[in-house]
Parts: sequence; structure tokens; C-alpha cells
Amino acid sequence: MHQYPQHQGYQEQQEQQAYAQPTRSRRRIWIGAVVALALLLGGGGFAAWKLDWFSGNGEAVSFGKNPTPPPAAEKSEPGAQATPATPAKPSGDPDVLMPTGPKSDFKQTTRLDDGTIIAKTRLAGAKSGFEGDVWVWAPKEYDDPKYAKSGFPVLIALPGGNGFPANYWSDRSLGLQKAISEGVQAGTSLPFIVIMPVLNPDAKYYYDGSDIPGQAKMGTWMAEDVPDFAKANFRTYKSRDGWAFMGSSSGAFVGMKTVLQYPDRFKAVIASGGEIVPDSPLWKGHQAEMDANNPENLAKKLIDANGPEVYINFQIGTKESGKERMTKFQQQYGKGPVKITIRDIQNGEHNGWHYVRGMKEGSLEWVSKVLKGPKPEAG
Repeated sequence: MHQYPQHQGYQEQQEQQAYAQPTRSRRRIWIGAVVALALLLGGGGFAAWKLDWFSGNGEAVSFGKNPTPPPAAEKSEPGAQATPATPAKPSGDPDVLMPTGPKSDFKQTTRLDDGTIIAKTRLAGAKSGFEGDVWVWAPKEYDDPKYAKSGFPVLIALPGGNGFPANYWSDRSLGLQKAISEGVQAGTSLPFIVIMPVLNPDAKYYYDGSDIPGQAKMGTWMAEDVPDFAKANFRTYKSRDGWAFMGSSSGAFVGMKTVLQYPDRFKAVIASGGEIVPDSPLWKGHQAEMDANNPENLAKKLIDANGPEVYINFQIGTKESGKERMTKFQQQYGKGPVKITIRDIQNGEHNGWHYVRGMKEGSLEWVSKVLKGPKPEAG
């Protein structure tokens, strides 16, 4: 059975020479390490240095700067105590949630051509007890003064394969963040904040984004700790209308499962090349718990309860297998509150580049119509 190599940036390749490869079809994502290496060492690498892609890597990053001090601080008399700057208050939308804190310490990992930054921090999950790395990216609009009181939608991006110790969506070569920025300019995408956590606690097993008895609580990590982290650091939304997942392969499964499991917290998912049912070997001896994390059972439960509505957009390349599973799931459970669409990516294979292409061709616009976006201040 053919194995697809994990996508890794050049730095990750150097750090992970013995990186374990997945052995199951839905756990494989083909993003060639050889191609990535060629891009970095060849013309792409030269261009990267020329464009200062790596300039500032490792330096502290702050998101959501308040660019304007209050007038009182500027006009105070000599020797008088300056009036402290007051944080921005939410806009008229009662759904806007200002950062709750405490703020995390972010370090830059890469810089995009438009000057936006992908940064990394270490998150100790208060509810799961699991500690892992999380990468973040905020669009240019996030630091625009006219959006200083606006909430932004959050897209939690999950990788396939081992999903540990890195999340390959944080690698600029895949173009996820660029696709969002270009979509914003074209009016086809909301300016999403992208949160990119590790998917598993190690590279040995797959945890299906679930609280498997006796194991790290990756379900709690994904459904509670990661969103809490986003709320602590960014202007977001209180309601599920500002929250969605996207993922590829095993990450697609986790995103879809979490949306169906917590429809009161998350509204939509773009699931690319993923499977439908849990299949971690760690479920052995825990059939009831596995059934409770099966998207088929979760969808049926949601249908029986008549809501709330959730939106699932499957993406599948025409050169990869798995569409029949998606089609069957859509036929059986795409009813009532469970809204399911399937996007074919022409000549698409099981890799992140092609899934980003599918997002640019329509899936970003699809999810942007489902969620709510920031409103600029009048004036």
C-alpha cells in the first residue's frame, strides 16, 4: 500500500528526520517533502530570502494593536500624570467578544508578502490538561483602526497525518493565508483569524480529536481549550456564527466530528479528503465512547433534535478516492439541520495545495456566506 509523505517545511524536515509516516489511507496527505525542499533551496528559496520571508522569525509578535492614544494623554500639563489608554469597547453588535485574556506570548515563525505574520505560542489547556503548540495568523484588517471594535470570524485549521509536532497549515508554501487575503480583496472571503493547533499529542497514534478513555483529552483540547485561547487573545464572537473548522484528511474528520458534536459552539466545516468514522486503535475496549464520537451517530442525533443547523462542505480531488463515502454520508444524513455539499476539485489529489485551490474556487466563499464578518466603524 502506497504511503504519502507528510508535508513539512524545510526547518521541520531538519528537526524531524525520523518523522513517522501514516499507514492508513485517510491519514495520508501528499505534499512532497522533495518539492518543498526544492522550492526552498532553488528559486523559491532565493526569492524567500530576497523577500525577507524569514526576517524577524523568533521575535515577539503582538496582534490587535491600539494605534491611537486618547487625546487627554497628549494634552496633559507638564508634570501631570498621563491618562492611561482605555481598551476599545465592542461595536454596536452585542455578539462581539473583546479579548478576555490573559494574552499569550507569540513568536514569529514566518512573514507573508503582505506583511502579516504567522506566529506560534505554547498553550497549556486548562480543561484538557494537554499542552501543545498553536500557530496563529490574523489578516491585515485585524489591525485596521476602523475594525478596532469589531469581532472577527475564527477558522480552526487542522492538518492531516500525524499532526504533531507541527501543523503544516502554518507553512506559507501551502498558501492558505494568502488565499484568504486574496479572497477578502475580491469580496469572496471573510477576513478569518486562522488558529492552527497540533492535532495529536504525539506522532505514534491518532486520537480522532476525542477524549479516548485513559488518553490525552484531545476532544476537550480541540472543542474547548483552543477556542478559549482564541477568545483570550483576539476579538471574536460569542455565538457560533463566528466559528468554523477546516481540515484535510484526519483533520477533516476531527473538524466535522467536532461541529456535529458541538453545534452550539461551531457552525461549519470545510472537510477535505477525510473519512467519516473514527478508527483510532486506541478505541479498543471503548466501543460506547467510540460510538459517541462517530459522525454518523452525531448527525442522526442532530436530525432527531431538529437542530441547530450545521454546514458541512466536503472537498474531494477527482484523482483521489473517498467520494463514495462522502456521497453516502450526504444521502443518509444530509437532511433537516445537517446541510451538506460536495465540491469536486478537478485533477485534484490528496494534498493541501489542491485543497487550498478548492477553497479559492468556491469553498471559502461558501463558508463566508455561512458565518458573520467584522463591521467597520462608521465615519
